[in-house]
This record gives sequence, C-alpha cells and structure tokens, in this order.
Amino acid sequence: MLSIVDSHCHLADSRLRTDLEDVIARASAAGITKIVSVGAIGPIENDRLTLEIAEHHHNVFAAVGVHPHDAKDCTAERIAELRSLARSPRIVAIGESGLDFHYMHSPTEAQEHSLRLHLLLAADVGKPIVIHCRDAEARVVSIVREIGMPPMGGVIHCFTGNSSAAAEFVELGFHISFSGILTFRNAGRVREAARVVPDDRLMIETDAPYLAPEPHRGKRNEPAFVRNTLEMLAKVRDADPLALAACTTRNATRLFKLDN
Repeated sequence: MLSIVDSHCHLADSRLRTDLEDVIARASAAGITKIVSVGAIGPIENDRLTLEIAEHHHNVFAAVGVHPHDAKDCTAERIAELRSLARSPRIVAIGESGLDFHYMHSPTEAQEHSLRLHLLLAADVGKPIVIHCRDAEARVVSIVREIGMPPMGGVIHCFTGNSSAAAEFVELGFHISFSGILTFRNAGRVREAARVVPDDRLMIETDAPYLAPEPHRGKRNEPAFVRNTLEMLAKVRDADPLALAACTTRNATRLFKLDN
C-alpha cells in the first residue's frame, strides 16, 4: 500500500485550521501516514499551536523555529523558548531557519545570525535542522561549514536550486526535499536537481497551505496533495511511484526519528 510522509507543512496556519480534522483525514485517505508540521512563521504562539496539534494527533509531528522572514525577531529569549519547547518528544526538528535573499523580509545580518543560532540550538538539543533557502545557496553552505552540521543532520526543504547546489548540500550531509514546485511548468532546473539526489537523501513535502502542485496550483495546498509531487518525482527519476514513496518515507522516518 502507498505510504508517504509529508515532511513539511504548516497545519497551524489559519487557512488549514478552519477544517483541520478534515485536512488530516483527507491526508490519511490519500496514503499520507505521517505529517511533519512546522511552526516558525510569525510569533512563538504559532510554534506552541503546532506542538499542540502534534500532541493531539498520533500521526502529526512538529518542528519549531524562526522563519528567515522573521529573523529580525530572533532574540536570545526566543531561542530560549524554542529550547524549552524542544524538550517535547513530539518536536522532531528545529526550524525552519535559513536564508531568504529573494524577499528580504529581514535584513541579511539578522537572517545569518538567526541561522547560526538555530544550527547551534539543533546541535545542543539533538534534533535535525530544517533549512529554508531561497537565492542563498552559497551563503547557507558557508555558514553551515562555519558553525558545523548538527550531528542529527538536516534537510533543505522546498528545494529551489540547481543540481550543483543539490550536490553540495548532499555532500554537507543534508537531505533534499521537493515540494509542488517540482510540478510547475517553469521548474526545469529543480527537476534536473531531482534527478541527481541520491535515493537515501530524497524527501517530499507540500509546504501546505503554500505551493499547491499541479493540477491544484493557485488553490490552498494540503498534505493530501503530496501525491502529485510524488508522481512528478517518479516521472523525473524514471522510478516506480510505490518504490519511491517507500524510499522517501524511509528517509523522513530515519531523519526525524518518527518511529521512536
């Protein structure tokens, strides 16, 4: 039977909370057996709500952090609050953190400082890190080399770079996760990257409610739609969808320790 992990979505987002139980039920019906829900966007209350959702759903796990858009708000106090939340066994990762040099909602210096703090926090609490990277691949690589890769590893979520960037991230020890962008008509370089990622580093996600894959593009995304990304990934890699689902599920389960 088909079994998929949606390795990155945002169930606490207001666009999903209105019918959350139905969203989770539709995901289960579509073969999505586990979901990693990420807080990070906005205030710390979003992380707390994300953890609360994970505590009330056996197949949902949580990650907490400060999104690079909000890096200007990443204070020592905020990191201390994240450290406290990370004590919960339902928290399986730190993030998403990283760099977004496309939108620049926070200054470069603030984003880089926040990324360093998250890398240190992930190492300290023994969790993998979830990295957001937009138009900043070389700088993310540089900072990870400077601070060190967290011992529990990490993932570049919603990968948007080229095949060279993917290879460099894999060499550093990262997994690479592909979202619905893989299905977009203008995403040729992302599909090229999807061909070169080793089987044991490959993951898939929705980033719901954002980035709905074709044929749902422009609508609210939800975890059930990860199947569309899986189908495209299988086509790109000339792979059997069932085998690829098992592969990506195995990788996400291992990285996030979802069987513990």
